[in-house]
Amino acid sequence: MSGAGLSERRRAGVLLHVSALPGPGGNGDLGHHAYRFVDWLAEAGFTIWQMLPLGPTHDDLSPYQGLSVHAGEPCYIDLHTLVELGWLTPEEIQPPETGDDPVALRAWRRSCLGRARQRLRDRNDATTEAQIAAFRQAHGHWLEDYALYAALREEHDLLPWWQWPTAERDREPAALEAAATRLADRIDQQVFEQYLFFTQWQALRHYAAERGVRFFGDIPIFVAHDSADTWARRACFRLDSEGQAAVVAGVPPDYFSAEGQRWGNPLYDWQQLQADGFGWWLERLATQLALFDFVRIDHFRGLSACWTIPAEAPTARDGYWEATPGDALLEAVQERFGRVPLVAEDLGVITEDVERLRDRFALPGMKVLHFAFDSDAANPYLPHHHHRHSVVYTGTHDNNTTVGWYAGLAPETVERVHAYLGYPTEPMPWPLTRAALASVASVAVIPLQDLLELDGEHRMNVPGTTEGNWRWRFAWEWLPDSLAGQLYDLNRLYGRL
Repeated sequence: MSGAGLSERRRAGVLLHVSALPGPGGNGDLGHHAYRFVDWLAEAGFTIWQMLPLGPTHDDLSPYQGLSVHAGEPCYIDLHTLVELGWLTPEEIQPPETGDDPVALRAWRRSCLGRARQRLRDRNDATTEAQIAAFRQAHGHWLEDYALYAALREEHDLLPWWQWPTAERDREPAALEAAATRLADRIDQQVFEQYLFFTQWQALRHYAAERGVRFFGDIPIFVAHDSADTWARRACFRLDSEGQAAVVAGVPPDYFSAEGQRWGNPLYDWQQLQADGFGWWLERLATQLALFDFVRIDHFRGLSACWTIPAEAPTARDGYWEATPGDALLEAVQERFGRVPLVAEDLGVITEDVERLRDRFALPGMKVLHFAFDSDAANPYLPHHHHRHSVVYTGTHDNNTTVGWYAGLAPETVERVHAYLGYPTEPMPWPLTRAALASVASVAVIPLQDLLELDGEHRMNVPGTTEGNWRWRFAWEWLPDSLAGQLYDLNRLYGRL
């Protein structure tokens, strides 16, 4: 398996989610600003753009609680392209005066997509309709269930599927057939939106590849309880006859939270998954490998053992570890795909069994410099412990920015940082960015916030909280004209071009 292709040469990348790109309409998308960011990456000597999961989100915007492990977020569709196709007018893609309310702006974007599809139908464009039909057939193994789920969810005012009428909740064939007939127009709209997302994504990916930039994606190990996957493939999850979970996922108390984190995702029925040859997992991975050049498995330790929390427990403290068949799953992955460009997110409570699983399949792990200075010289995140087959970060989307992190350090930790880095004269975050780029790790990834020297007000997520996350966006005027050249010189200095 061996993280194919990731360690073949020294590379550097930038971590930035699509939603954080500039532009009007509440979130970034696959339009002009995405192409401009690819150009900027190439100019700065970066060859990797790392992103968070791309799936459609709930209104909390978390990409780690998606409505589908296959579908793309419709709000990332570039509306300007639909103007060029004649399906929308320039006036129609001017965002309404709703302030920065992401929920209202998401509804507006979806209304634009509905109008675009109506224009396409009015034109009787046989060529495009044939392309949509071909897309629908190629992706039918997940798309039909997702489109029906999304249409039913809209019809039921966004209630979770276990609160739908029993026949639809339990997928009784007659009820599904009736819903497919009744909601045919809504289903077709969902298919249209996924066609647009995948078409625009592949165009952007092709543009990036021509400029030497590869895409690095992320697979959340668990899925949202309210998702097309749990509804359509209930046997894959530990759910009762009414769709409720007896146990849920999370992590024990750790660096991020003294109470641990109670994520609430249903846990897998690993026995059922293994009996089926892990077919659901293989389908899921196939979709991501068609979108990305490299893929990170978030919370990789969950493939060795998962923190199991009774559903009635208010915090994660009451959980316990349960073993999972990660060896058998990764063997199935290797048999199906051969050498796969996977990266193990091996942060948190990592035990010898997790390391053995990672190393058996030769998967690169992660080294996060924010974690390196809270102990002594034995700390595994310090650069002198790094090895080539790994990915080094200053911080991740779950960390504070480096400026924010540094500002919050105790005086004795600040002294340890300064001493280790050779008492640098550059202000933070540059000494830590240099340490990442200088690391022996074959890949170094820097969050854009660190390249822009931003403080903690600009972090993407605060683990263990549910309000105000996933909304951060950058503006082009924050990038000095000289920054790309400065970063190109650093990437050249540290052998990462």
